[in-house]
Amino acid sequence: MTHSDPAVMHRAMPDAPTAGRARDAQQTREQLLLAARRRFAHDGYSSTTVRGIAADVGVNVALINRYFASKEGLFEACLTSASAQIVRPDEEDVQSLDQVISSITRRLASSPGKDDPLQLQLLLMLRSSGDDRADAIRRTVITTLAERMAAAAGWSPADISTEALVLRAQIALATAVGVVTLRSSTGINPLSSAGEEELGGAMGEVLHLLLSPPSPQSGTRNP
Repeated sequence: MTHSDPAVMHRAMPDAPTAGRARDAQQTREQLLLAARRRFAHDGYSSTTVRGIAADVGVNVALINRYFASKEGLFEACLTSASAQIVRPDEEDVQSLDQVISSITRRLASSPGKDDPLQLQLLLMLRSSGDDRADAIRRTVITTLAERMAAAAGWSPADISTEALVLRAQIALATAVGVVTLRSSTGINPLSSAGEEELGGAMGEVLHLLLSPPSPQSGTRNP
């Protein structure tokens, strides 16, 4: 009877342990983000502890520092994922206006429920944390999201004639946040029960009106 050489067996399957660890790490990171969003949204930044978040997931608190560097880093990752849920980034730096509006309306029309991920993420954007550094992170993420929307509509920092698009993008973002908040927290109809086609059509019209670039001839907005 022969015995297998452990070294040979390890060389025969070099990728299996690494791939497994990578999958486990990614899954743990996503679980920590989900638990952190829930805690930050409901309890606020100051009252939330990394130990509490780690306990929710059932992992060692040291993993938060490994994956996110700090509580601030975890909070920033939560906000960044929130903006990606509203306007999903693609391979291009700037999406077309139609892509941005389609992404927003599709997310708004998803059926909200208790602890709906989009609801939690938007609460993070709305709720002041009481911590100067955390609030600065929140403002930066919101500003970046609005500028991404404005850029899709034609805004350029170098073109002063397009600067009004940033304000209009912020208004569009505030409208989207308000719709999700009312749908998920009040239960008022027909807003709460509106389906994807009905809500998406109405919101698409509103967003197109807000974000359509000005007409080059008249300086007015395109219909």
